[in-house]
Amino acid sequence: MDTFDCELKQQVIFGDNTIERLGELTRSLGGSRVLLVTDPGIEKAGILARAVSALQSERIAAYIYADVTSNPTTEDVEAAVEVAKTNAPIDFIIGLGGGSSMDCAKGANFLLTNGGKMEDYWGTNKATEPMLPAIGVPTTIGTGSEAQSFALISQADTHIKMACGDKKARFGTVILDGTLTKTLPRPIAAITAIDAVAHAVESYVSTRHNPMSQMFARHAWELLDAHFEASLGPNSSTARSKMLFGAYLAGLAIENSMLGAAHACANPLTARYDVIHGVAVALILPHVIRFNSTVVGDAYHELYPDGDIVDRITALKQMGNLPNRLRDYPVQYTIGTADIPTLAKEAAAQWTAQFNPRPLDIRDFMGLYEQVY
Repeated sequence: MDTFDCELKQQVIFGDNTIERLGELTRSLGGSRVLLVTDPGIEKAGILARAVSALQSERIAAYIYADVTSNPTTEDVEAAVEVAKTNAPIDFIIGLGGGSSMDCAKGANFLLTNGGKMEDYWGTNKATEPMLPAIGVPTTIGTGSEAQSFALISQADTHIKMACGDKKARFGTVILDGTLTKTLPRPIAAITAIDAVAHAVESYVSTRHNPMSQMFARHAWELLDAHFEASLGPNSSTARSKMLFGAYLAGLAIENSMLGAAHACANPLTARYDVIHGVAVALILPHVIRFNSTVVGDAYHELYPDGDIVDRITALKQMGNLPNRLRDYPVQYTIGTADIPTLAKEAAAQWTAQFNPRPLDIRDFMGLYEQVY
């Protein structure tokens, strides 16, 4: 076996209604004045109220930033920080929602404890001071952000996604409560679930994979593949709980390896044309798998021994009514083949591109975009 280094320092609370333990857990970790970061949909669904109620049961003061946008920008982070500064001192952070809310919470933690701006932390291990303890509570079945030490924050002016990573930014505790996914609309469930599938598949063959990351990725794939369809239907609470755990494991796989070209291609589509991240990944993933298949040996077959993994992913996409071509997505009026060279240049500059098992140049990225268009 290859030499590897795998750091597992995270408490995981799994089960229905475990959100009710949020106050108890926060108090046990020293929290008394909390910045809670979430989005309007979570507030509308009543999930925020459940979280606040749990905190109030332990007499914990919660100061809320509930305006996180999808693909959070530096402006989102700065607004959350302003809420915290207005209500200083803050001694704890909670990220409640999808990847956007949790990434914004992590971003706020950087600035509150280390100062400066998000650009200062673009890369890895740029924070020199300790960071606040934090809890991550995912409400979708696909982000994986709760398991990771990176915050993905877009620059407000350029929309370029910055990966800001530091082990100190990782949530010390994660609550995986399947009841929080009950109000997730079917389309969003499909979009986030296919993103989790991509996390498992890409991390499994990443150049930084190791036996531990592959173990996480394999089990994640098994859960996500087995329960994908059921999680989209009515009475899907059990399936969604299993998907939630699968998404967490896929996040662990990323944390201990990395991603690849599918995410590198997806990010410019999201930044430039507001293609939803999960949709962008779903569009490009089958083509990246075909591109990589010449260099990964039996890896994809190991992950899915029951047939061709591209065919299976295509079937999952059909279950979720996800598009197979970019031109079938609503941005077709603002993007065309003339945009492909720019997209390819931006994809090649993405951090995850360097971990793809088969190296790519600009022409390779152009070819991938041409196939998906």
